[in-house]
Amino acid sequence: MVTCSHNDSNMIKSINTQKHQALTKWLKEKRLEKELSIRQLGNLLEEPFQFVSKIERGQRNLTVHEYVQYCHALGIDNTEGLKFFE
Repeated sequence: MVTCSHNDSNMIKSINTQKHQALTKWLKEKRLEKELSIRQLGNLLEEPFQFVSKIERGQRNLTVHEYVQYCHALGIDNTEGLKFFE
């Protein structure tokens, strides 16, 4: 059985946190390092380019599944981005 102890009973649901902004900045930097345009990454994800654009501008959150797919499309380790939330 897995238990979790957490002193704060309120989960943060906003995408406008410093940690989330750091993650989206990191994802954008990784995309640019791979020399991919927003459109090219959208094609790799089989999503419209607006999907990528909204994520990078902090206007859209990623589900865990989408995040893993995003990292896979960029060829990066998804555990690296999780460090922003520790």
